[in-house]
Amino acid sequence: MIAKLFAILLGSFLLSVGINFFLIPHKLLDGGFIGIALLFNYLLDYHVGWTNLVCSIPVYIYAWFRRRSYFYNSVLGLLVSSLALDMLRYLEQAGIGSHMDPLFCSIAGGVLVGAGSGLMLRHKISTEGSDLLGLFLSEFFSINVGIAVLFIDALIIGLQAFILSDDPLLLSAIMIMAVSVVTGLFTFDASAFERSDWRPLPLPPKRNK
Repeated sequence: MIAKLFAILLGSFLLSVGINFFLIPHKLLDGGFIGIALLFNYLLDYHVGWTNLVCSIPVYIYAWFRRRSYFYNSVLGLLVSSLALDMLRYLEQAGIGSHMDPLFCSIAGGVLVGAGSGLMLRHKISTEGSDLLGLFLSEFFSINVGIAVLFIDALIIGLQAFILSDDPLLLSAIMIMAVSVVTGLFTFDASAFERSDWRPLPLPPKRNK
């Protein structure tokens, strides 16, 4: 319980710093429901945390009926991360990140967001509905959760690119790749290979001359 609480607090902090300090000043796009929240922030100046919370409600309702343990494990992560996103909004308002190199911000922001999300996902904790959806997809298709999150992010980033055609798409793509790689590293389970039935293919028989 203490380890999960620590993961929620630290993960939410890393996630919020990455988004408010590095992403928002350069209007970088992101995947997941946080990406949708960023879209509303850029267009209508909505709070990212509150919008992320509202967008995640349908997935959490599904989790309540489908996998209630995920709901219990993740609802606190959603609430804390959404609150942290809005509480640390002053990092964006300070304007420091806007004076930094956009490429550096895309990579640094991606690393922080991926570390925050990955740390919580490793404990089966979600920061948003799309992370929880990624957990469901990873179990259904037997793939790494980082790959599942990348697929969801690609769909949402495509929607954002269609609406905000003037945004730095290349920098946003670099940031999303950084998020996916770091999330995958945090959630990678090397022991799964030891538990699997994988065996090397036998060598073909030698032919008699």
